[in-house]
Amino acid sequence: MLWKLLVKYLRPYWRLLTAVVVFQLAQSIASLYLPTLNADIIDQGVATGDTGYILRTGGLMLLITLAQIICSIIAVYFGAKSAMALGRDLRGAVFTRVGEFSEQEVTRFGAASLITRSTNDVQQVQMLVLMTSTLMVSAPILSIGGVIMAIRQDVQLSWLIAVSVPVLLIAVGLIIVRMIPLFRTMQVKIDTVNRVLREQLTGIRVIRAFVREDRETARFAVANEDVTDVALRAGRLMALMFPIVMLVLNVSSVAVIWFGAFRIQDGSMQVGTLIAFLSYLMQILMAVMMATFMAVMIPRATVSADRIGEVLATPSSVVPPLNPVNATIGHGVLELLDVGFAYPGAAQPVLSNVSFLARSGETTAIIGSTGSGKTTLINLIPRLFDATSGTVLVDGVGVRELNPDLLWGHIGLVPQKPYLFSGTVRSNLLYGKPDATEAELWQALTIAQAKDFVEEMPEGLDAPISQGGTNVSGGQRQRLAIARALVKRPEIYIFDDSFSALDLATDARLRAALKVGTDGATMIIVAQRVSTIIDADQILVLEDGRIVGRGTHAELLDTNTTYQEIVSSQLTAEEAA
Repeated sequence: MLWKLLVKYLRPYWRLLTAVVVFQLAQSIASLYLPTLNADIIDQGVATGDTGYILRTGGLMLLITLAQIICSIIAVYFGAKSAMALGRDLRGAVFTRVGEFSEQEVTRFGAASLITRSTNDVQQVQMLVLMTSTLMVSAPILSIGGVIMAIRQDVQLSWLIAVSVPVLLIAVGLIIVRMIPLFRTMQVKIDTVNRVLREQLTGIRVIRAFVREDRETARFAVANEDVTDVALRAGRLMALMFPIVMLVLNVSSVAVIWFGAFRIQDGSMQVGTLIAFLSYLMQILMAVMMATFMAVMIPRATVSADRIGEVLATPSSVVPPLNPVNATIGHGVLELLDVGFAYPGAAQPVLSNVSFLARSGETTAIIGSTGSGKTTLINLIPRLFDATSGTVLVDGVGVRELNPDLLWGHIGLVPQKPYLFSGTVRSNLLYGKPDATEAELWQALTIAQAKDFVEEMPEGLDAPISQGGTNVSGGQRQRLAIARALVKRPEIYIFDDSFSALDLATDARLRAALKVGTDGATMIIVAQRVSTIIDADQILVLEDGRIVGRGTHAELLDTNTTYQEIVSSQLTAEEAA
């Protein structure tokens, strides 16, 4: 998977990568040529006392070193540019694919894991490309070229290279084999830390309300300790690698000097040649050591690439139509025909044989006990899930056949847990209709019963909203979410238990305003409170995923036992009448 990702996402930057290879090649050739010149200075210049030769050759070495530095800088620049571009493209691809996921895929991966995959995992692959551009290109050139140049200097000492390089490779390989499973475990542990931290930050109020700080601190400490333990084990192996490399390096240097000294003594080798051979051996072993840096990074990057690839290779269970319908004739008429839905692996379906018709200009309410499938039913309309059986129709066209943008343009959704984005009141209201005028914003706020508290804010529409809307109360958050849907002016409004945080008086005023402000639109209201839906044109009673009653409040009160039980638990006989 790693190489597939690299080939796919680095293909547009082949010119940059070509430049990296060219300049790294030039830099490596310069490195290979310098020890030979140094040997010539010692053996021909110093030995003969030819100062002119020493100056000429030394000047040439300075020029080559300067060119080497320039080539290295350019190669690193282009390599970094390629790596950053890869990181940007990978993050964009993961973000786009996650944006296509239905709730089913998001739940399967988990928000914490998706965040880790789009940040930490992408960073690991990005760093691999950067290190490859700066080290891996020159490493094989230096090692192969160093062997050739060392043999040219002295063939009889070359057996030292044949011994030291395999010893180094075998030692490093044994360490790397043990590191791969640790890196795989580490990424999973990082997912766990992200999940625990995310839960604690999101539920900080609940934690404090139940005085569970100590328990949550201990829970995070366990997750943190798990990551630390795996990281320490990987770190110990990594720490073992460099002493081994240095041991082989130094022992090889001593061996070259030891055996080379005997050859100099018997006159079969010159001092400059010995120094050049030693330099080439150092280059070879340093190239192998650079490769060990890569060897450390490749296993972790491979694990990260597999995790990224898993996200990119997972198709959404909600598939856009191949030939979408781009226009409908109607005004938001919603119809469900024998709709059923079951979560993957569930023993029983959540919904079974649900059928109803919601006409434009009418209010359809859905009520039922907790777990009866109300929210699941609502999520089928905008295709957050796809029904596993039956058909959901908007203006007579199945939602599977509609262009997704057209479908979502028809719908204004206020979810069960209203979410506001960081920004201002204005930016949140404009989320559904970016070109809305200020008059439209105030009109929506007025209908949603939010005008008063927004006017009281010093900045008005430009008052800041923190992430999730945590700087406003639950009721204010709900009303702003309702206003956001109203600004959009859709043909179908879906309110998923969106009045639960409102007091009865505000709830009544809001419902009265909605009748006028949404005139002609189809309205679907999911509610727990009977008082919220008492005036609905059609009330559906849901129990165990099935519709067990339908009609007006008065009709259900006379004929439906389930509805009667719900009403009696909330209202007095006088209020119900």
